[in-house]
Amino acid sequence: MNWQYAAGSEALQLDAINRAHQLIEPFVVNTPVLQNAYLDELSGARLYFKCENLQRTGAFKFRGACHALLQLTKAQRAAGVYTVSSGNHGAALACAGDILNIKVTVAVPRSAPAVKKANIKRYRAQIIEIEPGMQAREAAVAKLTTEQPDATFIPPYNHEHIIAGQATAALELIKVVPDLAGMIAPVGGGGLLSGSAMVAHSQGLPMYAAEPELVNDAWASLQSGQIEPARSPDSICDGLLTNLGDKTFPIIRDHVDEIFCVSEQQVVAAMQLIWQHLKVIVEPSSATVLAAILSHTARFEGQPLGLIISGGNVDITRLPWQVERLEHV
Repeated sequence: MNWQYAAGSEALQLDAINRAHQLIEPFVVNTPVLQNAYLDELSGARLYFKCENLQRTGAFKFRGACHALLQLTKAQRAAGVYTVSSGNHGAALACAGDILNIKVTVAVPRSAPAVKKANIKRYRAQIIEIEPGMQAREAAVAKLTTEQPDATFIPPYNHEHIIAGQATAALELIKVVPDLAGMIAPVGGGGLLSGSAMVAHSQGLPMYAAEPELVNDAWASLQSGQIEPARSPDSICDGLLTNLGDKTFPIIRDHVDEIFCVSEQQVVAAMQLIWQHLKVIVEPSSATVLAAILSHTARFEGQPLGLIISGGNVDITRLPWQVERLEHV
């Protein structure tokens, strides 16, 4: 499958996403959609949580990684693949590579949670530790490209096959809840958000995003009309510490209605609410979506909303986060 995003090509995009879903369906978990009466009451809306924290390797990333690897030729599979990741994409690629018998190398920031590094090692991928930040990531990719010239680079988000694979979570969500009034997803590099936005747009639904205010480069990119660099990596939302790419940004620019910025305190409070009331473990990046809804209750009052919970890989050695809790927790 090869396609390029272009404004006005929604039918082509939805067809590509449907084909991606058919291809990866034997390998992925069709994750549940959960509801909770207390969270509905608290938000004033009807919330439907698509729980990708229950996906293989604990995050939505397995969808895109699996889809990308299934596109490779026999020769490309034999040569292996490499990537750079804060954890979830690396684990997803490692798992998909293990299933498909493809060698995987992952460059991981030293600051990545131990649980995410362990996830990568579990599937026999080679790990290379690097410093945090986009500059170190770019240097690692350049080095691996030189060292493994026959291998294929599988980026975490800025790739058509990755975007189409991530979009299948939203596709499953609208099949379960066809009367949604809108969807919201976290945004880091934009793979999940851009894919979800194409699904939402094909159904005439508004698409929203949630982003930590400490690293709000996606929000800034929409304001300026161009890709803004990633902020310093100082948010607890470690899965969102990157900037948009040249493939994700145009889709987000055209199809995302608004990006809501949330504080670290709001993220922790939302995460605690999900743990306590949905009874599932989510990581801080995932909790941004509920935090965004709870900080805009008047806007979403009475609406049925789809929230994509992106992952649940929490490093319990970092708990509790020393952030003041909100009154409603």
